[in-house]
Amino acid sequence: MIPDNKLNSAKKPGKTDTNVIGFQYIDRSSFMTVGGKGANLGELVGIKGIRVPEGFCVTTEAYKRITENNQKFNSLLDELSDIKVEERVKIRELSNKIRKVIEGISISEDMEKEIVGFLTKFDEKDAFAVRSSATAEDLPSASFAGQQDTYLNIIGKEAVLKYISKCWASLFTDRAVTYRLQNGFDHRKVHLSVVVQKMVSPDVAGIMFTADPVTSNRKIVSIEASFGLGEALVSGIVNADNYKVSERNIIDRKISNKKLAIYALKEGGTKEQEIGPDQQNAQALTDEQILQLERMGRKIEAHFGNPQDIEWCLADDTFYIVQSRPITTFYPIPEADDQENHVYISVGHQQMMTDPMKPLGLSLWQLRAARPMFKAGGRLFVDVADTLATPAGRENLLEAMGQHDPLIKEALLTIAERRDFIKSLPNDEKAPMPVKSTKGISSTDILAQVGNDPAIVVDLIKHNETSVEALKQNIQTKSGTDVFDFILEDIQQSKKTIFEAQHMGVIIAAMNASSWLNEKMSEWLGEKNVADILSQSVSNNITSEMGLALLDVADVIRPYPEIIEYLQQVKADDYLDELAKFNGGQDARHAVDAYLDKYGMRCAGEIDITKTRWSENPTILVPLILSNIKNFESGAGKRKFEQGRQEALKKEEELVGRLASLPDGEQKIRETKQMISLLRSFAGYREYPKYGIVNRFFVYKQALLKEAEQLAQANIIPDREDVYYLTFEEFREMVRTHKPDNQLIGKRKDEFKSYEKLNPPRVITSDGEIVSGKYKHEKNLPTDAIAGLAVSSGVIEGRARVILNMEDANLEDGDILVTTFTDPSWTPLFVSIKGLVTEVGGMMTHGAVIAREYGLPAIVGVDNATKLLRDGQRIRLNGSDGYIEIL
Repeated sequence: MIPDNKLNSAKKPGKTDTNVIGFQYIDRSSFMTVGGKGANLGELVGIKGIRVPEGFCVTTEAYKRITENNQKFNSLLDELSDIKVEERVKIRELSNKIRKVIEGISISEDMEKEIVGFLTKFDEKDAFAVRSSATAEDLPSASFAGQQDTYLNIIGKEAVLKYISKCWASLFTDRAVTYRLQNGFDHRKVHLSVVVQKMVSPDVAGIMFTADPVTSNRKIVSIEASFGLGEALVSGIVNADNYKVSERNIIDRKISNKKLAIYALKEGGTKEQEIGPDQQNAQALTDEQILQLERMGRKIEAHFGNPQDIEWCLADDTFYIVQSRPITTFYPIPEADDQENHVYISVGHQQMMTDPMKPLGLSLWQLRAARPMFKAGGRLFVDVADTLATPAGRENLLEAMGQHDPLIKEALLTIAERRDFIKSLPNDEKAPMPVKSTKGISSTDILAQVGNDPAIVVDLIKHNETSVEALKQNIQTKSGTDVFDFILEDIQQSKKTIFEAQHMGVIIAAMNASSWLNEKMSEWLGEKNVADILSQSVSNNITSEMGLALLDVADVIRPYPEIIEYLQQVKADDYLDELAKFNGGQDARHAVDAYLDKYGMRCAGEIDITKTRWSENPTILVPLILSNIKNFESGAGKRKFEQGRQEALKKEEELVGRLASLPDGEQKIRETKQMISLLRSFAGYREYPKYGIVNRFFVYKQALLKEAEQLAQANIIPDREDVYYLTFEEFREMVRTHKPDNQLIGKRKDEFKSYEKLNPPRVITSDGEIVSGKYKHEKNLPTDAIAGLAVSSGVIEGRARVILNMEDANLEDGDILVTTFTDPSWTPLFVSIKGLVTEVGGMMTHGAVIAREYGLPAIVGVDNATKLLRDGQRIRLNGSDGYIEIL
């Protein structure tokens, strides 16, 4: 008979053995004693209405006793600690040796006596499942699922003891060792308990996820079921039934052809067996049983507080739970204080920075934002549910997302078209300002938005520069909490510029002019994407100027071989101080300093104030300078700019010539010239607002680090950069009270490490569902082509250079840059490449804008581009139609 939870109802009533402990005495506080699987089983035993087969754990103390004084084991462990994750052959060889050593260690007489004592409480004919349970397992941040071994239907005390040793040894399977190396776990600090649990011989078994493993929707329970032991499903030898349940309704079911099952043998062990023809296509569970499982799953999920991956079995019409672990792969849902439906879109995908941000960076960007932003997984999201609910708001949002990231647009369309998640409201006249389509809009209408005076842009830039200089002067007089109050006030004042008519007018007018030109030239002349060429080498583009200016720095250094040789060896960030001792060193130092004065506040991921700026570590620029010296001749910056300008002028002349032969040719020419003039006068300003924000943030950062230095000197924090793990308000409070909180800082550091492993979604709902969009290409793509969004025209063939960090770039002429995302800090690389591929981006994101200005064919928004393309592969990039071919 299988005991129910009445036998396990009491929690820790008395003494427990050192080496062995029954489930009824275990809960989550026993984690270090019984590992993740054992602790979760103890918790399950305590949940009313959940039946768990009886059993016990051989504790981690037992594992330590058999290994800690074994010289051979410890010697091999020393060798393993020096191995790197990519050394697979060494991992396999050493792991095999360690397993043999562990299996060869005899279990001591007193330990064997304890284990056998527990086994005698069962019938001699009872069979057991013997499972590994590690202390680095079933964690909220890493499941370690399947890394150690499980043995089923083990009968007899000798067999149980044998497989306990095998479980201990399985802590050093190749996969377990590799997984620990990848996740930064110390082999010596991970210990193993062994779960010995009475076997249930089920009619049906399977797995239940209390959130949909495909879409991450937390309101959908996904159940897989097959006949016999669940091992058939886990090992992949059978197609299981799949049922999806939401709020006590079965919303989907897939009944599979189940040809095989695994059953327990009377004498021990298991065997595969063919299922009878009448059962192969039968539904494994009744509808009533499916709904019963869902209720159990929700009860278990509520107990643990997060979505669960649950192993269950059905025997004699009774469900038993044999394992439950947290699902660690889901992206967390942005926080909300209500039960309403929310649709969150990723800020990082729009800002071209999908890396996690530290708490200080997150909180400052939230303060700077024009609308509320919500945190999840170290990233920021904006809730657009209200905007999607009204026809006008929806139209405007989708139009804007079409410019920023078409995959976000398509995902939002999917949600809106369902009509079950977003309740449509009457039209809202207060909907956000749209970035309108130019269909039906004349060139005169666009010009009326802001005029066409290039002096407007010059004035806007001058106003911002004056404001930043005043900020630098005024903040120097502040200290303590006054610094924080001053920054808050400056943020509020600078945010107002977003809504100034001229500022927004210039940006929107340039975007609309670009759209007008593309639409009209396609309509009138059948030519696509002409704005890509017409926007080359426009004026007042701070980001493209930054890339060309680094070519000028290379020109200063190029004549001095000694300096070049020195830079090739540079490691320390104070290398500039050593330049003076070289011939030409003063000029080189002056050139780099001047560059840093204007652009030194930039860096990769610059929206996060905690990221290291070029001024803070100038060595980041050294590989770029050396690459420019190697790949270009003197004067390349001016030549590149002039070449782009001439190509734009040539394209304008060509268009004018062709328009002259059309009906109403003179009118068409007049309108087209007006739009080209507006585009070239205003398009460059698109990059300036981001530069202005980053400039201000660097001033804030320098002031805040002075306060952090004071805290470090007062021993309130160990290191000044520890404040990066505090929010702006928490940092302010620490400055006010001088009360340390190293526990909070330590917790935030651990969280940040876990966030680095997450891949943020473009769109996620408050149900946790990740909704993905797809590209809609006008043309059929070639077979095996990799699709993306075409943002800068042209077709180019070259070597793919897959680069994840800008400072690792070693580019040659003709290379095509492939990376996750590019923000303005990557622009200096653009002068050395012939094409661009990114995983993130849209038509108006920074990389696309600069690619067009430099005349680089570019495709963005290519999911998993850095994995689909290998470094060094020869590829063809079609920036006109939006696809890549591997040659």
